[in-house]
Amino acid sequence: MITWLRIGVIGVVLFAVTLVILPFQLVGLALDLKIRRYLPRYWHRTACCLLGIRIHVHGTIDGRRPLMLASNHVSWKDILVLGAIADVVYIAKSEVADWPVFGMLAKLQKSIFIAREQKRRTGDQVNEIAERMTAGEIVVLFPEGTTSDGNRLLEVKSSLFGAAAAAVPHTPEGVVHVQPVAIAYTRVHGMAMGHYHRPIAAWPGDIPLLPHLMGVLKEGALDVDVIFGRTVEFRAGDNRKHLSQAVTSQLRRMLVRHLRGRDYEKV
Repeated sequence: MITWLRIGVIGVVLFAVTLVILPFQLVGLALDLKIRRYLPRYWHRTACCLLGIRIHVHGTIDGRRPLMLASNHVSWKDILVLGAIADVVYIAKSEVADWPVFGMLAKLQKSIFIAREQKRRTGDQVNEIAERMTAGEIVVLFPEGTTSDGNRLLEVKSSLFGAAAAAVPHTPEGVVHVQPVAIAYTRVHGMAMGHYHRPIAAWPGDIPLLPHLMGVLKEGALDVDVIFGRTVEFRAGDNRKHLSQAVTSQLRRMLVRHLRGRDYEKV
């Protein structure tokens, strides 16, 4: 009974907050005002608080622009977590736009939807990402291309860094800053997670969304470490595979370190 009461309270409060923010966000989107960039941060912070997601930030986000954050991808909760820390915009696969609730929220945040199977649109999509970055927006890329089980880093796809390469010619100094960000879900109810319990936080693609969402709502009290790594500068003529390797190396080291419960060290 208490569990369902908690879920009900979360739903009502989040719905109320959404109703308050929504009109301002719609105006911001319609007129392309800067308010559309930072209003989602307040919504994400509220959602994390209600869900019991406690965020522990290690390191700092790079202040230089244009900036791309390259992060491992564990769950839809990554969106809430990163969105609660900074004013970011996400690169998402096109099918996300049709998801119930999450699709609407993604559109309200003006996410960039990529149809990977439609090769003819690739150029336009990459150019949109480049334009958003050169306009000063922080773009989040999940270079694994899908969610994992939270215990490891999947293969990073170097092709997804094409947006960084496309943005370089449009930047005043001819450089795009790519900062690795590791997301590690480490505790549940204050107790350290192991391989067995980490699926509480992780959402691999083969698990239905609604049952997983209900499980998170019932569980609550998740701790997540967000670790900002050392920024990699990408310039004209640089190799995307080298960029991918540099990002992968940092992500894997930061992720493993925090999943093992060790204190953060500069990598």
